[in-house]
Amino acid sequence: MRVMIGGLAHETNTFSNVPSTLELFQSWEWSHKEEILVNHRKVRDYLGGMVDRAEELGIELLPTFWTFGYPSGTITKEAYAVMKKELLDAIQEAGQADAICLSLHGAGVAEEVDDLEGDLLAAIRAQVGYEIPLIATLDLHANMTQRMVSEADALLSVHLYPHVDCYERGIEAIDLARKMVEENCRPTMHLTRLPLVIPTSATHHNPVKDINDACWAWEKEAGVIDCALIHGFPYTDIPELGISILAITDNDRDLAKKVSEDIARLVWEKRDEFELIKPTPAEGIALALESEGMPIVINETSDNPGGGTPGDGTYLLQAMLDAKLTNACFGFIYDPEVVQQAYQAGVGATIAIQLGGKTDHLHGEPISVNAYVKCLTDGKFIATTPMGQGGRVNYGKSVRLQIDGIDVVVCSVKSQVLDEQIFQLHGIDVTKYKIVALKSSTHFRAAYEPISAKVITVDSPGLTTLNFRFFKYERVERPIYPLDPITDPFHQILTRK
Repeated sequence: MRVMIGGLAHETNTFSNVPSTLELFQSWEWSHKEEILVNHRKVRDYLGGMVDRAEELGIELLPTFWTFGYPSGTITKEAYAVMKKELLDAIQEAGQADAICLSLHGAGVAEEVDDLEGDLLAAIRAQVGYEIPLIATLDLHANMTQRMVSEADALLSVHLYPHVDCYERGIEAIDLARKMVEENCRPTMHLTRLPLVIPTSATHHNPVKDINDACWAWEKEAGVIDCALIHGFPYTDIPELGISILAITDNDRDLAKKVSEDIARLVWEKRDEFELIKPTPAEGIALALESEGMPIVINETSDNPGGGTPGDGTYLLQAMLDAKLTNACFGFIYDPEVVQQAYQAGVGATIAIQLGGKTDHLHGEPISVNAYVKCLTDGKFIATTPMGQGGRVNYGKSVRLQIDGIDVVVCSVKSQVLDEQIFQLHGIDVTKYKIVALKSSTHFRAAYEPISAKVITVDSPGLTTLNFRFFKYERVERPIYPLDPITDPFHQILTRK
């Protein structure tokens, strides 16, 4: 059996003023053929699961093309055209295969293309036809469309947030491809979309925990292959924004519809339980100082680079400085100019800097301070987080600055913080600090909840704020809850297209 693998992944924040260019994707991962196997074998991500499972089963892999760009603004028309052609050409060159397994995201938006994944799947079908099984893994924050469902045989979303089950979805994709080829399995999908937008919601907390439990109860029923609550990506201004439920059965369309709509009804009943109101940075710091134990982790959810923000927001760091904290660390802020300034001055120097606040005016003003250069690094380490464990990480030239009583890590590449490795690289043991501040919404929890005494989420203006009324949605299909009141009976909600 021969299976093609590859794909294209991007989570697009259409409110960002930073376009996603070809250079962005090429700077993160741009892999062809055997490079894909080398880069993902034994790595806990989607492609890693595909590679490891296929090699375990003796399935021949035909790696094609894979690229990933860190979340940011709308993908340029030119970038998407190049990437689409790279993937289609690689599929053409790979030759005959029994199935295709792709790693996609579900929230990709390019100029003139709202539904990147649907467009890409349709282009692949136009090239290879509809006889060959086509399966794709998706992020939990996909904005699902009927076109995506129509063009694929199966779409497998992660169930967990933090996404610690990406590897397992990759394994599942290979297993399902094998069943389609060798056992005549016929995946049948039904998508139910709800006029509902929700904040970033950890799946080990309610209401999502209860909803996932209901999904998994359905998966135990005969004929049900998968049932997934797909949260949608709220920072995307497109018509088909929102939460959805995708059920997959083995050739039973009525059952797929029943499962999907049953979970949709439960989600709608719990819609008010999703709302999250979090303290400001100053309030969160006060709560941390009152809390027992250490470290107390404060996450700045409103400037989460993993959701397309600039990563150079200063609201939380400024509040920490205003509070005159000691025994506190902050990691990390994106500011290649300050990094370069620190490199030029060298370890032991004290430099006058304008830190952060350079990308836009939404996330705070630059902080004017004197900083002591404590440590310089290359920004490279191996990830230990359950999300992508074993992957090679490179944040470019990085520096540890000491500003008053706070250790601040500054990097040349933007990213949210997933594990403690970026701190350790700079000689910071997070377990020895009273307050550990970082930029992330939820993914950090996989690594930090086991080692922290408490987690406090703070919110402020920013491109990933939990307050959706901060955004000016112009293209979203209205009404959508909670931005608009919805009193329609549930059967009318189910008929929305």
